Amino acid sequence: PPLQYGIVLDAGSSHTAMFVYKWPADKENDTGVVSEHSMCDVEGPGISSYSSNPPAAGTSLVHCLNQALRDVPKEKHAVTPLYLGATAGMRLLNIANLQASDAVLSAVAATLKSYPFDFRGAKILLGEEEGVFGWVTANYLLENFIKRGWLGEWIQPQKKTVGAMDFGGASTQITFETRDTIEDPRNEVMLKLYGQVYKVYTHSFLCYGRDQVLKRLLSKLLQAESYQATVTHPCWPMGYHKSLSLSSVYDSPCTEKERPSLPLNTTITVVGTGNGSLCALHISKLFDFTTCSFSRCSFDGIFQPEVSGNFIAFSAFFYTVDFIQTVMGRPVHLPSDLKDAAKTICATSWSELLQKAPNLEKRLLDYCAVSTFIYLLTTKGYNFNNHSFPNIAFQKKAGETSIGWALGYMLNLTNMIPAEKPSSHKSMLYNYWVILILLFVVTTLTSLVTAVCLLRHSKSSAI
Repeated sequence: PPLQYGIVLDAGSSHTAMFVYKWPADKENDTGVVSEHSMCDVEGPGISSYSSNPPAAGTSLVHCLNQALRDVPKEKHAVTPLYLGATAGMRLLNIANLQASDAVLSAVAATLKSYPFDFRGAKILLGEEEGVFGWVTANYLLENFIKRGWLGEWIQPQKKTVGAMDFGGASTQITFETRDTIEDPRNEVMLKLYGQVYKVYTHSFLCYGRDQVLKRLLSKLLQAESYQATVTHPCWPMGYHKSLSLSSVYDSPCTEKERPSLPLNTTITVVGTGNGSLCALHISKLFDFTTCSFSRCSFDGIFQPEVSGNFIAFSAFFYTVDFIQTVMGRPVHLPSDLKDAAKTICATSWSELLQKAPNLEKRLLDYCAVSTFIYLLTTKGYNFNNHSFPNIAFQKKAGETSIGWALGYMLNLTNMIPAEKPSSHKSMLYNYWVILILLFVVTTLTSLVTAVCLLRHSKSSAI
């Protein structure tokens, strides 16, 4: 059957990725049919980093958009929807500098409009949208909403939905279905998909993405040692040191409240000491566990019901746990496994880390801090315990398709998940299957009876 295509650019805080999706053109409202056709990582940082040079944000996308021209058949270009969704990096820029944020989005939109696709807009997603679309993607790919039976009939699976946990560069999201009362209406989303109603809890924590956590941690350490010329960093490995300017730490709304009165071009040397316990102590200070005006909270006074069911953790959750399992050779089944692995990474010297994974040099520095943060976020923050933690699957993909908000976003904007259950005419195929199977059975039985009769006849003739 002819294929239809859709393109989504996921403009994250640290980088942009382009996804090209495909599905049979005659099955726009079917399920389990949209898959990832191709993807492209945009070179360079996220679009929010082009605030002082907005046109460059648009130019950065050209290489991947040119790939899309090749990946989507030419005759389909005009009917292929093209979307760009920007996440927490642009949310932060929007807070810090509204004019720059608008200029970057305008420059990006101008580039996208110059391509022969059906451009449907470039916008900044709300954190809650990002969380819910990630949840939709995961459950759609796992066929938890509805699926086709092998006879072509619609089946409402008796499987429960999975929760989704996303960990980007500037924010982290948790989204899951719950029967509990959601005490804060801002965290409740009611979805009607394929005739089923889902009550979903979601929250997005801005400034709790990987890169912003690392900036906030540095700020706390510099503060603790009164911005001396040399400051120790317990989460950096022994044998590593680096000079950095205060501007690289305080260039974000996540740290600006702690900005010192020193000139921002002041340079400070930071020296790694590889102390896991001290690292955990400093990272725990990034969370506020003291204030809660609800019956229960995760942290920072945010209501959260008890986690229930299975979860998929993707983005930096996956990359960090994958590093622990493949490079460090440590299994992660229980919270204690994650805690012990984080301590082991923290105690490993810079030269040893480089030996283990020379190709990951850019990220190696931060695995101690990020592993420790994920341990504290999941256990102290979200309240996963020995019973519920093993229900988290750290995954990058479901089948051949990346898990993230992009697919859910496209499915929503193209109305490819109907609110009502697909009508019966969609399952006409089922009737044909039944008729064909009955015909097959009748034909087979007739053939067998004929064969037996012929065999008997030939035997009696021989006698």
